[in-house]
Amino acid sequence: MILFDSLFLLCYYNKKTLYRLKALKRQRDKQLRRIFMKKSIKRIIAVCLAVLLIASAFAGCSKSGGSKKYTVGICQLVQHEALDAATKGFKEALIEKLGADNVEFKEQNAGGDSATCSTITNGFVSEGVDLIFANATPALQAAMQSTTTIPIVGTSITDYATALDIDQSSWTGKTGINVTGSSDLAPLADQAAMFKELCPNAKTIGILYCSAEANSKYQADVVSSELTKLGYTVKVYTVADTNEIASVTTTACSEVDAIYVPTDNTLASATAAVNEIAEPAGIPIIAGEEGICKGCGVATLSISYENLGQVAGEMAADILQNGTNPADMEIKTATNLTKKYVADRAQNLGITIPSDYVAIDA
Repeated sequence: MILFDSLFLLCYYNKKTLYRLKALKRQRDKQLRRIFMKKSIKRIIAVCLAVLLIASAFAGCSKSGGSKKYTVGICQLVQHEALDAATKGFKEALIEKLGADNVEFKEQNAGGDSATCSTITNGFVSEGVDLIFANATPALQAAMQSTTTIPIVGTSITDYATALDIDQSSWTGKTGINVTGSSDLAPLADQAAMFKELCPNAKTIGILYCSAEANSKYQADVVSSELTKLGYTVKVYTVADTNEIASVTTTACSEVDAIYVPTDNTLASATAAVNEIAEPAGIPIIAGEEGICKGCGVATLSISYENLGQVAGEMAADILQNGTNPADMEIKTATNLTKKYVADRAQNLGITIPSDYVAIDA
């Protein structure tokens, strides 16, 4: 009986202890779950905050243009002083706006050949560049034929309506397509009037340009009209390429008293050939821009092509950074114009230069 009672008490207390242990275990599990939940929530909050910070950083970079590296294709018609300066200004402005690490330039020169311009711009389209910079009219025309979607920014273009075959009567200053840029159009009437100042005894003025350049023809037509109004007889001489420059210039110098050369890329790339004939013949040349004037001219109404390129670069940055549509952007023209002359050539030709002209640095 005593043994039975002892066993009964032992079992009773063991069972009670077991209940207590189970209760303690349940309490401990609850505490562990609470601790785990707190840590998990903290981890989730930390991860969410990290994601938000990273997203904010990327958004900030996107707004500043710093997170994306843009690829810009540069098609320059030919190498000469004016176009080189325009390309330089364009690149400098774009780097300043976007940062050197955020823009890559694919720069190519067509060597004066319009067909090569097309090959270059077609290549840019195949590579998927973000923007095409077209330096000179044939480069712009080639780019326009290559793409209707990639933004195109031009410079060294005299008249965009002429270059893009847009009806002058409907021209608004905007192209209405994926093209915009800066124009090197100087006041052509003022350039024509320079003959009165510098060549008062001249009777016949020749206009020399490349027939393959639409903007050169535009300038020639306007200047011819202005010269006719001033009482001059005008003769027009055209070359198809650089191979004809010497022979055509020789003919012109034998028939006229002075020559006007517009902002023509073919002539600009071969000014030495023109000067070798014109200066010994005593024929003064009024040039459409400073680079041509240095090579073969006596005077010009000058614009800065580097500044012209910078303007185009700022427009390109606006397109890339802000998504501005080129179709809605007005063409920008040069505003700072200066009458300049080449001192030694003026002296050799016996031309008296008015006091408001600035000498071109040799």
